[in-house]
Amino acid sequence: MASLLQRLGRFSYRRRRWVLTFWVGLLIASAAAAGLSGGSFSSNFTIPGTESQRAMDLLSVHDPATTGASGRIVFAAPAAGQRLTGAERADVQTAVSNIARASSVASVSNPFDDGTVSESGRVAYANITFHKSQNDLTNSDRQPVLAAAAQARADGLQVGLSGQAAAPSSSGGADEGLGIIVALLVLTITFGSLIAAGMPLLTAIFGVGIGLTGIVTASALTDLSSAVISLAAMLGLAVGIDYALFIITRYRSLARRGLNFDDAIGQAVGTAGTAVVFAGSTVVIALLALFVTAVPFMTAMGFAAAGTVAISVLIAITLVPALLGFAGERALKGKHKLADGSHDRTLGLRWVEFVIRHRKIVVGAVPVIALALASPVLHMRLGLPDDSSYAKGTAQHTAGTLLDQGFGPGLDGQLTIVAQPASTVDGTTGAKVLAGRLTKLPDVAKVSTPTLTPDRKLAILNVTPSSSASSTATTNLVERIRADRARLTAGTRTDIDVTGTTAVNIDIANRMSQSLLPYLAVIVGLAFLLLAIAFRSLLIPLTAVGGFLLSVAAALGMMVAVFQDGTGASLIGVSQTAPIVSLTPVIAIGILFGLAMDYQMFLVSGMREAHARGATPDDAVRYGFRHSARVVTAAGLIMVSVFAAFILPDDNIIKSFVLATGVLLDAFMIRMTLIPALMSLIGQRAWWLPHTLDRLIPNVDLEGANLQPNTNPEPQPAQEPRELIPA
Repeated sequence: MASLLQRLGRFSYRRRRWVLTFWVGLLIASAAAAGLSGGSFSSNFTIPGTESQRAMDLLSVHDPATTGASGRIVFAAPAAGQRLTGAERADVQTAVSNIARASSVASVSNPFDDGTVSESGRVAYANITFHKSQNDLTNSDRQPVLAAAAQARADGLQVGLSGQAAAPSSSGGADEGLGIIVALLVLTITFGSLIAAGMPLLTAIFGVGIGLTGIVTASALTDLSSAVISLAAMLGLAVGIDYALFIITRYRSLARRGLNFDDAIGQAVGTAGTAVVFAGSTVVIALLALFVTAVPFMTAMGFAAAGTVAISVLIAITLVPALLGFAGERALKGKHKLADGSHDRTLGLRWVEFVIRHRKIVVGAVPVIALALASPVLHMRLGLPDDSSYAKGTAQHTAGTLLDQGFGPGLDGQLTIVAQPASTVDGTTGAKVLAGRLTKLPDVAKVSTPTLTPDRKLAILNVTPSSSASSTATTNLVERIRADRARLTAGTRTDIDVTGTTAVNIDIANRMSQSLLPYLAVIVGLAFLLLAIAFRSLLIPLTAVGGFLLSVAAALGMMVAVFQDGTGASLIGVSQTAPIVSLTPVIAIGILFGLAMDYQMFLVSGMREAHARGATPDDAVRYGFRHSARVVTAAGLIMVSVFAAFILPDDNIIKSFVLATGVLLDAFMIRMTLIPALMSLIGQRAWWLPHTLDRLIPNVDLEGANLQPNTNPEPQPAQEPRELIPA
């Protein structure tokens, strides 16, 4: 593989105008296709095979009106203890009337006619149903509701919005922009040159641009979650910068040793490019393996993000050499410490010598620290956020707070019971018996009067729990109804299913919990094989995946401590504890695993090169660390910065927190501390491979031993004399 990539690097360098034209043309074509496709994204979470989804499908057949998007508008008197006066009631009526006249609204209830006014008389709410489904609803469809809410606020009322009536957050572009700015700052400090710093950013933007426009085009052909854009942008930007950084760093090192540009680029792509291909492959594997969850939107998200990463790899091994060709001598200006890694007594060299000297202590202490940080994960609860989980000041948080004050915490966690009577049975009679039995269950505050669908084939009951939607008690209530369905429906000749937003959230959390271990097994197993091929070793893949398990467990434990337990939550602006969003652990494991293997490839590939040249185990560790530590440091800081930028939007805060802390722990505690200590402790045995596997495993030449110098290099521009740096 190294020889093939060497030839590809030289071709891209020599035919740089062709290569640049190809990628610019592809970006333009991809953007044009996205603009013409008319694609859109879904915010629905469907989980085939679950009870809640089965009930939703039944409702869509027998009562198509239920497929329309829905939400609530909540009104309250200005101050606690006040009642809605005559003038304020008139303001509520006006707001409801204005919403009812909107062409996008199918129906809106009247709080004073439907009895949705609190006993205190302070809080009232109206249920809103739109003509369009949740997938098709646009901000313009919500505008009449938002305008009515704004007018009611101006009249002095407190107003909250929930469900699809509330405008979704839209801060994505600012987040990517902030990540790029921070990445440019880190790269400029690292290289000391705007040209060298700008190339990784430019190539990353190419990769993200092509990836995201491709995703928009694909959304016209298949359902894609709206979250895929954020995930692909975050991951594409991070790995795109990292892969280009690694190749550019290796090129600068080789060129400053006296190699001509052609040979330097060829060898950089042949060695660092091979590591990039394997590193990118581990990220792609981790994302594609999301199919194990058996949740369609998660699978689609994984495939879309994996495509963006694959494009980033291709750009790194083709467009980066082309841009280096255009830059010429200017790519070598600036700081050289990162390029040659040979300056005596650098901080990195002093650190690795400390680690080697105290390797037994390090190998013992790091796992203990990681496991201590991971301990809260033992009581992790999964769920999806309710309105109270939003940041203070948002329309959703206001709605949740007012509803809790006026009607108790259970209204936001209302369950929908779908009863399907036998064809010869009166659905109303059986549903009334069922309602009476449901009322007697623990933690049930209220059961609505049964209603029939227009075709009279289904009966619908709304069950309001006494506890909040995200509480353990509400989860237990759902499980109790499902477990006792035979007793609850005895004599009614009726089948029941539990659905509604709360039940759907519970089913998603259960599916994610069940898929966590199989998902881990798939990605760890496949990556172990990939790393065994790359390093021709069994122990190195073992240390790589073992270190990852420590870092991801620690990151998840810190997430639980902050967001679920509330430890230090106020320091990052979290005012409300809640269960961990059920999608977060699986997504975080996939992303962090791929990035951890990136760092492993970057760090240990240099050790492999030194080992192949006959260095002692400790010298190989020093060499690999000295030539890769600065790259891993810069890459880690950039990724932390990119992920931290996504903490700004409230709906991404948990996911971004665990990704930022996971990268920080893995890069600095595991890869740059534990792995060098383990490599020194294991010594020569680290490269052991049974003879049978040695014959079967292909030699990918990660260290570039088979690379050949170019016998017919392209003419070089005049160059300033460069110091010859010993290897």
